[in-house]
Amino acid sequence: MAEGTARNPGGFHGIYPMLYAFFDSEDRLDRAAMRRQVDACLAAGAHGIAALGLATEVSKLSEAERRQVMDWVCEDVAGRRPVALTIFAASVEEQVAMGRAARAAGADWLILQPPPVKGLPESDYIRFFGAVADKLDCPVAIQNAPDYIGIGLSTPGLLELNRQHPNVCIVKGEGPALTIRQVIEETEGRLAVFNGRGGLELPDNLRAGCVGLIPAPDCFDRQIAIFEAMRRGTAEGEREAEALYREILPAITFVMQSIDTLLCYGKRVAALRLGLSVHDRAPALAPSAFGLDCARRYAEALGPLDGSASSPGGAAAARRR
Repeated sequence: MAEGTARNPGGFHGIYPMLYAFFDSEDRLDRAAMRRQVDACLAAGAHGIAALGLATEVSKLSEAERRQVMDWVCEDVAGRRPVALTIFAASVEEQVAMGRAARAAGADWLILQPPPVKGLPESDYIRFFGAVADKLDCPVAIQNAPDYIGIGLSTPGLLELNRQHPNVCIVKGEGPALTIRQVIEETEGRLAVFNGRGGLELPDNLRAGCVGLIPAPDCFDRQIAIFEAMRRGTAEGEREAEALYREILPAITFVMQSIDTLLCYGKRVAALRLGLSVHDRAPALAPSAFGLDCARRYAEALGPLDGSASSPGGAAAARRR
């Protein structure tokens, strides 16, 4: 991987699957499904676990449900891997409270989303993030995803935030590898950079200097193998990584047309692999028969996760929905 990875002072690295929120038929968070998802991620060698981001449909969850997810995830991981939890709230006070709750649950580091107010001067967002970070006793990442949430910081803004608040030391980006490379170069290794976008351009993101990726769980097992192959730093490893990437690229392209598409079909690909059912929480994109056929084809090509093919009725139920 690129030399930027070596300048990662916090040692952050790897593939952190961003968990989906699975609901039951009564529109409640499904405890067993959430545990199964965590167990499968750990069994497949995830370097860490992330939750409460866009793939977790955090904006559809109540505060009590967000706290429930924090508790469940940290309980199920039980210290076996680092846990990164996204903090979603409108005010400094609310983000601090949720951040402290995440730390109390067992989170190792936190990802701050910007307040849901667009069009403010960048200095306002810097002050907001800084005020939250100052009251948290852990490494803090900034979710910099203007294409998905409409708000983002410039590279000088990220650097200024890091200078004023050193525990802001990670960026959770959502952009092309070319853009991410520029961020890495301009921040001179002072910030560890993860990318997302479902794992698009994964090998090139690692060549660009990303310390890892935070994708949804659809094909995270192959993404872990890609990361480890690239990590070897050999021509053979790169060839292996590129072959694995070509294998999963059609599925990533299918689900990453939009966040709504990811939540509709990406979740179903993961559910089919896990032997789970999907119950959408409104508002949600309704799946089409053609889309379900595509999801099934990709899930079958990827294969079951942690023996999910033998789960009684699970795969069949996910196909029907």
